[in-house]
Amino acid sequence: MGMLKEFKDFAMKGNLIDIAVGFVMGAAFKAVVTSFTGGIVSPLIGLIFNSDLKDLKYIVKDGVADEAGKVVGEVAVLYGDFITNVIDFIIVAFVMFLVVKGVNKMKKVEEPAPEAPKGPSQEDLLAEIRDLLSKK
Repeated sequence: MGMLKEFKDFAMKGNLIDIAVGFVMGAAFKAVVTSFTGGIVSPLIGLIFNSDLKDLKYIVKDGVADEAGKVVGEVAVLYGDFITNVIDFIIVAFVMFLVVKGVNKMKKVEEPAPEAPKGPSQEDLLAEIRDLLSKK
């Protein structure tokens, strides 16, 4: 039973909940960015190459068509797909940068702790007390 309570305490910490929410939001945002890149950016860049950006590839070895018309045995470097994923990464990284920058700006600036008051040290006060007691 102790292990279950310890796990519950761990799971209910604020940081873990924040991480879980951030993970879910990041996954949803990644889907939006992928849709944006695949549906808008990729076709626009593909206009330059007269094909969809994701379909760009360098064929290392030609394949042969089978009975169904499907190409079999082709070896290709799919650089268009890689470029699309790099664009996705850059967009997500930039937005995360803006989010972190905004959060840091919203954080309250901590005021430095006030310095200890200047005055006699503890040893000086004890010596003064000793001297006062010895005068009586």
